[in-house]
Amino acid sequence: MSQDAVLTGSGDVAIQEGLGGVVGDWSADKQTFIVPWGKAMMWIFLLSDTFIFSCFLIGYMKVRISATDPWPIPSEVFALSFGGDPIPLILIAIMTFILITSSGTMAMAVNFGYRQDRKTTAVLMLITALLGASFVGMQAFEWTKLIVDEGVRPWSNPMGAAQFGSTFFMITGFHGLHVSCGVIYLLVVAKRVWTGFYDRKGTYETVEVAGLYWHFVDLVWVFIFAFFYLW
Repeated sequence: MSQDAVLTGSGDVAIQEGLGGVVGDWSADKQTFIVPWGKAMMWIFLLSDTFIFSCFLIGYMKVRISATDPWPIPSEVFALSFGGDPIPLILIAIMTFILITSSGTMAMAVNFGYRQDRKTTAVLMLITALLGASFVGMQAFEWTKLIVDEGVRPWSNPMGAAQFGSTFFMITGFHGLHVSCGVIYLLVVAKRVWTGFYDRKGTYETVEVAGLYWHFVDLVWVFIFAFFYLW
């Protein structure tokens, strides 16, 4: 035993005070917070992604405020007609409802993962992935309508400020990429849950990590919805 350590009555090793204690403490591989590496790395990734989305939204606000041409009114641009008068933001409202619902099913999947209910967890994750894929499909429809019917391009916009197209395609496209990657991620994890991979591993931690990513994607959409579609 090191001379910097003393044995307590309970048999535990107590680090001696002073410089020797500091050295011994740092060399003892202490862990302040018991957080699995997978979860810690996901939090770091989400933090970096938060900076990117924040820069995008701040840049969008700066471009919109400084635009010299009139900015298109979102409630008119993103209106759909179902045999009558156009309904403002109806598609966006449905997309938002779907994504928020998927966040609820993902939370339920994590809950059943803690209980190690393999089948229910896998089914809920598949439902979440299906809702995410539906969101991406609706976004593809939205893009097609703007590009084909309205003539919006990243460098031009017949409805007003040319910057509208570039900011719209950049922000919603980057978010759509995250949702698409999330759908693939959920499908892979759901397959492993279904085959009992995490039962053999003894933990459903990966389900929670996937949930962190999915909830982040949903939260980012709330900000995009508020800043881009409602402003």
